[in-house]
Amino acid sequence: MTDPNLLIIKRHDSTQVIILDPSVVKRKQHSATKEKTKTITYRLPAKMIDELETQAMQANISQNVLIKQIVQKYLQWDRFSEGIAMIPIPKNILQTMGHDMTATDIDLIVESVKPIIKDSVMFMKGKYDLKRCIETLEDYMQATGMNSDHRVEGSLHHFIVQHGLGKNWSLFTEQLLKEIFHEFLPEKNIKCQTTDSTVITTIALGSDFDEHDY
Repeated sequence: MTDPNLLIIKRHDSTQVIILDPSVVKRKQHSATKEKTKTITYRLPAKMIDELETQAMQANISQNVLIKQIVQKYLQWDRFSEGIAMIPIPKNILQTMGHDMTATDIDLIVESVKPIIKDSVMFMKGKYDLKRCIETLEDYMQATGMNSDHRVEGSLHHFIVQHGLGKNWSLFTEQLLKEIFHEFLPEKNIKCQTTDSTVITTIALGSDFDEHDY
């Protein structure tokens, strides 16, 4: 039976996209507290400044916003990537690998990835718990350009991952997220909806849950 809060759209390439009804499910609102800012001056090569200006114009944002995005990505992820031995893998390689993955392969990959995630969270956040784990996964997806979102429907939280890597990677993502939530909240019921490109994991965490508040 189809969830009435979901809309599944079929694209021309036969892949499907799951959309949550925005009249029912709201995007998670984080703290509206305005961050304290400082003004600082850096001296950069003229060529580098020209490239930043061009990139900002192409993205239709100010140079200040662009530089903030670059620095934020570095602070949230890039500065840790060497310490956790993170190696970028092109998307088409992952897509090709996924074609022949079996259920046994997925089980083995999930079991291999879980301790790596735990080590990475402890290294980056200083402690391993559900909030820090979710935040680290969100940082990873943002750093790698993968679409993700966190939406709230009363006490239910919907964690959305849009990877575009194929059915088997959806199965991997579903299983991994279920096991992460089960590790911290074994008594909670976890529901997933998947397509070849999208996974939505739903769990009751309470209306005041915020993975960035710890």
